[in-house]
Amino acid sequence: MCARVLVAEDDEKQAEVLRLYLESEGHAVVLVPDGRAALDEARRDRPDLVVLDVMMPKVDGLDVCRILRRESDVAVLMLTARATEDDLLLGLDLGADDYLTKPYSPRELMARVRTLLRRTAGRREPPDTALRAGGLRLDPVRHEVSVGGRPVETTPGEFQLLETLIRQPGRVFTRRQLLELTRGDDRFVSTRIIDVHVLNLRKKLEPDPQKPVYLRTVFGVGYKLTAENEPG
Repeated sequence: MCARVLVAEDDEKQAEVLRLYLESEGHAVVLVPDGRAALDEARRDRPDLVVLDVMMPKVDGLDVCRILRRESDVAVLMLTARATEDDLLLGLDLGADDYLTKPYSPRELMARVRTLLRRTAGRREPPDTALRAGGLRLDPVRHEVSVGGRPVETTPGEFQLLETLIRQPGRVFTRRQLLELTRGDDRFVSTRIIDVHVLNLRKKLEPDPQKPVYLRTVFGVGYKLTAENEPG
């Protein structure tokens, strides 16, 4: 189970040991030396797991954990030299998923990481499968279309046509090619259906359907899809 792991540890030697062990199991690792950098990186990269030292400069691990838990469900494993029951309970009350006291065995740490990733796998967001062109976004897995962040309802035929075009932005397709790619070898369907789909999609997607910026006509040939800021 490979994951994106953020390690927040101000001890450089210890951080490198953690990196080596985590990378040996196939995880992608980012190291940061303080709590402020941990928050910045977690917000930017959205890791699957944060390994978080309690005693860090700028923002300590407890405050980092508190803030992270307000903002996300990322798995948090806290590391600390404090071994009292009160310290452990405080970390868990703040939202840490697990707690390991120093000194610890790297093998024990990796066992905790594996268990924690399995336990929290359901929290992780599925990968972004969307295709994009400018402000246009199409997700073939979720069967969603949006433009400028606004959801757009499409028919199955419109969606299939748009997906064909957005997979190869800038390529010019003839009507016959688009018909074959979207309808297969259906000889009883006219290429006029492509014109109808394009007309309807322009009404749904374009700021001005009379001056399309996404679905462009290439006169005498067919259609292409471009990003909105590309020249016609």
